[in-house]
Parts: sequence; C-alpha cells; structure tokens
Amino acid sequence: MPTPVTIRPATPADIPTIATLADIIWRQHYPAIISMAQIDYMLAQRYNPTALLHQISGPDQWLDLALAGEQVIGFTQYYCNAPGEMKLDKLYLLPDLHGQGLGSQLLRHVVAQAQARQCTTLVLAVNKHNAKAIAAYTRNGFTVRDSVTVDIGHGYLMDDFIMVKNIG
Repeated sequence: MPTPVTIRPATPADIPTIATLADIIWRQHYPAIISMAQIDYMLAQRYNPTALLHQISGPDQWLDLALAGEQVIGFTQYYCNAPGEMKLDKLYLLPDLHGQGLGSQLLRHVVAQAQARQCTTLVLAVNKHNAKAIAAYTRNGFTVRDSVTVDIGHGYLMDDFIMVKNIG
C-alpha cells in the first residue's frame, strides 16, 4: 500500500524549501539525461525566488507540496494552458521514494484539480530519455501526442515528448 501523502498549496514561505528540494531531486535524477551545466542553468531559470513566487501566486496556476508527516517530499505545479486543458508543468518526488505510488497520488490530485476547473485534458512534457517518468505517465493513462525540441537558451535544448491524458 502506498504511503499516504498530504497535499497542500505552497505559500511564499515555502519557496526556499521548494528550491532546495528541486536542487536535490534534479542533481540525483537528471545527470544521466542532461549535462550538469544544463541542470544548473534550468534550476537557476525555474527555481529562483521570483519564478517560484509567480508559480505560486500567478493567475490560473498552482504549486502544491506533498508531505509525509511534516517532511516535504515532493511538489507539483500546474496551470490552465488553454480552454479545457491543464498543463502539468512539474511533478517531482525525492528519488528514494520513487516506485511507491506517491507520484500516482500526486497525479490523481492534479487530475481532480483539473476536473474541478472543467478541464477535460491534462498535458505534460517529459524528456524523451527520461524512461522512468515516461513509464510512470504511461501507467497512469498518458499517451504521446507529439515530439518537440525547444531551444531554452544558452545552447540548451529540451528534447521532449508531449504526453496527454483525457480526463473528461
């Protein structure tokens, strides 16, 4: 039986915790997928206090924390992408907790949030070489809709699958 998690909205006071957790997760999970230089660049770009504050307090977007007891073990960030469509932008758990069903719990939470906002589609982007995440999303009903390569600056690319799940 998966460990139950408590999921709650992040607040500005949680920003340092989110940035630290992202740093830990990315440095453990992504070196086999992207370079350390790209990891450093993307962490600085996406997990600085200004970016995180926007993700917490921006209109039609949410960042929620997953807690086991009092310990923050992961987070998810999502936003309204288009009419009827929600974009799952981030879903991260401490790597030691992978394979316990916690990611699926977070996904169910995001699906419920999307449905509450009358979204019928949940979409995400995942690195084409992130086999573990692709397998988890596939187990949870996502299918590949597209393949994209996006220039994110400084010579770095995001080489992703766009995956989608009908939640209507």
